[in-house]
Amino acid sequence: MPSRCRNALNIVVTTLFAVVVLFTILLAYVTGYQFIHTEQHHLSFGLYGAFLSLHLFLQSLFAFLEHRRMRSPAQPQHLRRSVALCIAAYQEDPDYLRKCLRSIRRISFPGLRVVLVVDGNRPEDRYMMDVFQEVMGGADQAGSMVWKGNFHSDGCGGGGVGGGGRSTVHMEEAARVARLVRSCRYSCIMQEWGGKREVMYTAFKALGDSVDYVQVCDSDTVLDPACTIEMLKILEEDPMVGAVGGDVQILNKYDSWISFLSSVRYWMAFNIERACQSYFGCVQCISGPLGMYRSSLLQRFLEPWYHQTFLGSKCSFGDDRHLTNRVLSFGYKTKFTARSQCQTETPTQYLRWLNQQTRWSKSYFREWLYNALWFHKHSLWMTYESVVTGFFPFFLVATVIHLFYRGRLWNILLFLLTVQLVGMVKATYACFLRGSLVMIFMSLYSLLYMSSLLPAKMFALLTINKAGWGTSGRRKIVVNFIGAVPVTVWAVVLLGGVAYTIYCETQEPFSETEKALLITGTILYACYWLILLVLYLAIVAKRCNKREEQYHLPYAEA
Repeated sequence: MPSRCRNALNIVVTTLFAVVVLFTILLAYVTGYQFIHTEQHHLSFGLYGAFLSLHLFLQSLFAFLEHRRMRSPAQPQHLRRSVALCIAAYQEDPDYLRKCLRSIRRISFPGLRVVLVVDGNRPEDRYMMDVFQEVMGGADQAGSMVWKGNFHSDGCGGGGVGGGGRSTVHMEEAARVARLVRSCRYSCIMQEWGGKREVMYTAFKALGDSVDYVQVCDSDTVLDPACTIEMLKILEEDPMVGAVGGDVQILNKYDSWISFLSSVRYWMAFNIERACQSYFGCVQCISGPLGMYRSSLLQRFLEPWYHQTFLGSKCSFGDDRHLTNRVLSFGYKTKFTARSQCQTETPTQYLRWLNQQTRWSKSYFREWLYNALWFHKHSLWMTYESVVTGFFPFFLVATVIHLFYRGRLWNILLFLLTVQLVGMVKATYACFLRGSLVMIFMSLYSLLYMSSLLPAKMFALLTINKAGWGTSGRRKIVVNFIGAVPVTVWAVVLLGGVAYTIYCETQEPFSETEKALLITGTILYACYWLILLVLYLAIVAKRCNKREEQYHLPYAEA
């Protein structure tokens, strides 16, 4: 069969499959078909619940199989490969940057080239270059350069090498940057501010085809000594793997309750969700703190990746997700390996975390549309999971509003109990897979998702083309209160539903059955929170603010 015909057939089959999956979910939700239920329908289990249960089971199963595959990876056929590690930095906390660079010095890979690009060339940004030279060996060993512009700006308001106005001086500076990066094992470039994508572009463009693989890292990340070689093994094992990501953990997880819950959520996201995607070779986001790409493939889509637009505006966030999508668009696989690890900083303040999640949700919805163009080039699991996860928040919002405005307290209580029950089931499985009781707190994240992340997703969709705010640099934390708007609106909607339900319930007395259910459910819900609170105080609270403990890396020395 000719390739064009086969490609067209794959598009038709994939599209039909996506429509069938979506129609099945919609049918199960709208009809509300129930397999079993009590006489007055106080308790029931229906088709929609069965579908979600099956999804969780399959996701957990494939994640388990992928982890079993990771335990016995194939040895690389070629160890003499060249790798460059690119670090993006913007107003970084000097302590985090120093820890990042020290961990890089311990990486067990000979000849690793390191490129740090600082997003900013003002005097107040100079400290990052000083830290780089301090850790990497001084000016005699680490090459450095302060660039007045960048590849797309000459620093005077004119175009750059990639723009319309190419001055001779600017082209010479760009060539000097490339020579510095290619000739020095350690190099640091300070350039005009342009955002993370501009910084990443500089490193990728300067390296060109001088290395076989490009590893990416954020400046607030501490790397495991074996992270590079473990990702290299995956890329060497299969030439059709275009990119691989590692297991990203939280460095400052005991700084606050929000950073701790983020730490258990990160473990679930990488070791179950992305491990499942990896089983089918379609990891949908290689995270910025720890990832590796084939350099030859990277250079093929570098320009369209940088110049990405959406609804007529240049994209300024979602750089890592779009980079992954570009790899998938060429038909290459993307993988995850838990054997490559790192620890990275996460927001410790609720509003800063909320802004981060909103920005990530914007890039998710935008990249979902782009990713859909390449469903036909990959496993049907990628299509299935994208449809389920993409539409799930909307079904959930509809469910919450319906139950909260149905006029029965038992519906609200049952919903809360169900949310925590599902959270407990997932947390219990995570405890088994990780071998750590701390994952039991993953069930607490369910409430955080329902109360904060869900409205943030809706707000992100409504403001998807606005890029005027997000998380700030870590040296000077700036809190943006706009993230509280959707959460406040959502709280008002839910409280309105509770008030309406209470009013409805006062109009007629409870039946004896409903009284018994409300009392039993309330006791169960209270016991759940009491037990989790005791466990939190016993396991987590006593470790908070012990920085020397949380920054200790349990990684083997190089």
